[in-house]
Amino acid sequence: MIPSHPHWKHFFKTLTAVGTGVLTVLLFLFIYFNLPGPDPRADVSLGMTFSLRYAADLGLDWRETYLALLDDVGVKKLRLPVYWDLIEKTPGHYDWSDLDWQLAEADKRGASVILTIGQRVPRWPECHIPAWTDGDDQKRKLALLHFMGKTVERYKDYRTVVMWQVENEPFLVLFGKCPPFESEFLDQEIAFVKSLDTTRPILLTDSGELSFWLSAAKRGDVFGTTMYRHIWSRYVGGYFTYPIGPNFFLAKERLVRTFTQQRNFIVIELQAEPWASNWLPNVPLEEQFRTMDESKLRENVDYAKRVGFSEAYLWGGEWWYWLKEKKGYSAVWDEGKKLFSEQQ
Repeated sequence: MIPSHPHWKHFFKTLTAVGTGVLTVLLFLFIYFNLPGPDPRADVSLGMTFSLRYAADLGLDWRETYLALLDDVGVKKLRLPVYWDLIEKTPGHYDWSDLDWQLAEADKRGASVILTIGQRVPRWPECHIPAWTDGDDQKRKLALLHFMGKTVERYKDYRTVVMWQVENEPFLVLFGKCPPFESEFLDQEIAFVKSLDTTRPILLTDSGELSFWLSAAKRGDVFGTTMYRHIWSRYVGGYFTYPIGPNFFLAKERLVRTFTQQRNFIVIELQAEPWASNWLPNVPLEEQFRTMDESKLRENVDYAKRVGFSEAYLWGGEWWYWLKEKKGYSAVWDEGKKLFSEQQ
């Protein structure tokens, strides 16, 4: 029963009005975000993130997979993670051979490369830190900066390297197995890379669906967003399709342009593989195809082109090859080839 005192009546009227206003705004935003959006931009360049670690985990020959993506699919833009724990397995001893090979093969084909450096780089568990850092924060930070410096000095004269990405989605602190995030240390990393190479832009990235982008966008010369459509999440009780259209991303772009100096936007991680409830090789194909197959692949690329950022790097080429080689299912691979061949 609502108290009869005039102040209480006024309070509940105000609360009702505010609630109605909030619901009206949310409804308006939902409708706006789900309008068809712009026509697809014809000149969006497609690229690919490639992880030798992920390819090997899928049981593939990672070199064979990499060359197939370059030569058969026709990938000419790459993002390559620099895995600290694989290159510096013991302190001060570096094995650059795998990364050297990837860059040499890309250069032979006239491909460009974004190198992702730091402790947090693509693929689970997100942070790839050598065990020898012993969980000592100060030791880890100093060793990480030293490793990043070695990486930049080694590859800054490679013509195929066009950009440095410093950390991967560093502000997405709820995802991954990582040390506590410190924005001050991220700023130190960015400044350090800039001091070593003044010729290349710095890329910062953030979640497309779970952030406002501002913290990452204001720190980089280029901002890259992830872009997922169909996911699995225990928080929503299973499989879920984001109820947002291209206008959602365009609205956030306008927000960033209003409050920062950022003017360069790309899609750094466009979903092109399933998001499933378990490790993919352990998930039946029919379940995998709930969140990604050849038709969803084309739909996602069309969606990215409607957002209209100049470049879109696909995420999942290793899975395409796994489907083809391990499961005898080549439709996704073939669709990927078509999409890359259709570029202007």
